[in-house]
Amino acid sequence: MNAAQDILSLRLVSARMLTPEIRELRLESASGEALPGFEPGAHICVKVTLPDGSSAWREYSLIHLEATDSPSSYTIAVRREETGRGGSRFVHEALQTGQIIEVRAPRNQFPLDESSSRAVLLAGGIGVTPLASMAASCLQRQRPVLMHYAGRSRTGMALMSELETLLDTNLHVHADDEQGRPFDVAALFKNELREGDHLYFCGPLPLIDAVIAQADQHNWPRSHLHFELFNAPPAEEGDQAFEVEIASTGQVLQVPGDKSILDVLNDAGLDPLYDCNRGECGVCATGVLSGEIDHRDYILTEREKQAGNIMHPCVSRCKGPRLVLDL
Repeated sequence: MNAAQDILSLRLVSARMLTPEIRELRLESASGEALPGFEPGAHICVKVTLPDGSSAWREYSLIHLEATDSPSSYTIAVRREETGRGGSRFVHEALQTGQIIEVRAPRNQFPLDESSSRAVLLAGGIGVTPLASMAASCLQRQRPVLMHYAGRSRTGMALMSELETLLDTNLHVHADDEQGRPFDVAALFKNELREGDHLYFCGPLPLIDAVIAQADQHNWPRSHLHFELFNAPPAEEGDQAFEVEIASTGQVLQVPGDKSILDVLNDAGLDPLYDCNRGECGVCATGVLSGEIDHRDYILTEREKQAGNIMHPCVSRCKGPRLVLDL
């Protein structure tokens, strides 16, 4: 499991609507101290209250357009999701200026690489939040950068004016309602990406899937692909229950259709290593001795999936009745 993180008490000092659905919040230390620094791509976890009264943690990317080791505030932007589990509704409806909330200190699962190669940033909707900070950092470091920002309509795309000022001609905006079609990922690979570029992308799952599919078709090196998911891949209709056997002990666990293998392992007290819970970090990689894997992660290559000897139990499942795990 993850190492314990510092819990910060932060005060909401200002809030504004960037679009009809996206609320920006600026948070400062309740005690007036400088906050822990962070690198572009980092996020904080905010403690929210769900509709049933329970508490949960939600991750929101930090927006910072000026580099500093000791920031005086954190800025996040949260899109209201009417069909979500309730965290974004809490942020939009319940959090008021002056209120103190609990926040986990910044973590970064989506860092910029250390090379000087051109960074190509592709933002889909609210996926712009970590990429805006990356764009600013590239400019500050005099690293070549190009950003594509795609959304359904300009009226729903946050940080547009800031990015236009920051990037000028290095910002390409695609609005579906203006172009009459979604962003063309295939054209990005065919016409714009060049050898040595590092591609960073963040947004809804269809965009992530499309980019990875095009990358595979163009034999784009995985080491030059960097992305972040906001949510775990959704459960698929028809997911069935199955068994997992722990090879070292012979213990057999039942995995229902609505729970992940990782959840079941945790419930059984096996304390597996994991981090993102979205199939993108690779920390929970687990050996498989037998059984047919239903791979749903974003880590393994097609060749590794075909080998069938490793899986990510946070999202992947079994196509048959039983998997035997090398645990």
